[in-house]
Amino acid sequence: MSTVEQTPASSPSEAKPIAQPFLIGPLKIDPPILQAPMAGFTNYAFRQIVREFGGAGLLATEMVNARGFVWLDEHEAEHPDRLWGVREEARPLAVQIWDNQPETMAKVGARLASEYQVSVVDINFGCPVRQVTQKAHSGSYLLSQPERMGQIIEHVVAACAPTPVTAKIRLGCTRDQINAIDIAQVVEGAGAAALTVHGRTAADMFRGSADWDRISAIKPYLNAIPLIGNGDLDSAERVVDAFRHYDVDGVMIARASLNKPWLFAQACAAVRGEPVPPDPSLEEERLLLLHHFQLVRERFGEEKGAVLMRKYACCYAQGRPGAREFRKHVATIETSEQFFSVVDHFFPG
Repeated sequence: MSTVEQTPASSPSEAKPIAQPFLIGPLKIDPPILQAPMAGFTNYAFRQIVREFGGAGLLATEMVNARGFVWLDEHEAEHPDRLWGVREEARPLAVQIWDNQPETMAKVGARLASEYQVSVVDINFGCPVRQVTQKAHSGSYLLSQPERMGQIIEHVVAACAPTPVTAKIRLGCTRDQINAIDIAQVVEGAGAAALTVHGRTAADMFRGSADWDRISAIKPYLNAIPLIGNGDLDSAERVVDAFRHYDVDGVMIARASLNKPWLFAQACAAVRGEPVPPDPSLEEERLLLLHHFQLVRERFGEEKGAVLMRKYACCYAQGRPGAREFRKHVATIETSEQFFSVVDHFFPG
């Protein structure tokens, strides 16, 4: 009987990457996986944990209210905790800003670029929450005003140069007002260095599924700047699928990373064709919770740190046995001792 010569499997180092690094202005994004800015969550403590796991080519702060930033400057008040750690932490790092006044946005962007020396200034045109849209006429509200968006971007680009300026949008205000292709051309024409698109409309909020076909359809209308897709990327497999099936240069991971900050490392390995590291064990996740709390406590002190840790701790429990009971107990903690007690009970060492 004849034998068939077997071709040896490729080693991880020989595996062909599924996606390549790309540039935002002069900044190389490698791996092409970005951490999304999320209000109330992506502070220094979270970003530090993501950095320790690795796998994110660009991290981002929580979004900063530009008008509030200027007010604090004028009143010589302390700047908000949304800029906690920005001056000292490792780069690359993006800071996202929002408002609807071109001059105000430019003033804040210039400060971030020159004084804080951030890697990227990102403009939020995607936030759908009422406080930002209806009350402040900002975020995704501006998707109905492309000309205004262009003015804002032009002002910020001029003020921040040579620091690159990017924009994050949604598909449109509503399902019958999808105008992302037109908006993308405005964004590029105004001088932005990259565009991120969340595959839902403002009216969708976070309901339903992100429409990656519509995200991908934007790419042919961009002349030079990279397109970054965002929405429903909750596993390494989904990140791989996004690169394989859609015309995007990069992807942005958002809500799924709040309960899995190691997702970036898993996605990075998968995209590079390397073995995907497993989820942490219960003991490892316990140690991660304690580490996260220590970072928060060092910044805010014992009492405030314990209260703030409630929402972060709740994220970690998702998918774990007893998650509901854990969230029920951790949501009421007021002291470090109470936090340690709850963690020890549900994440035994």
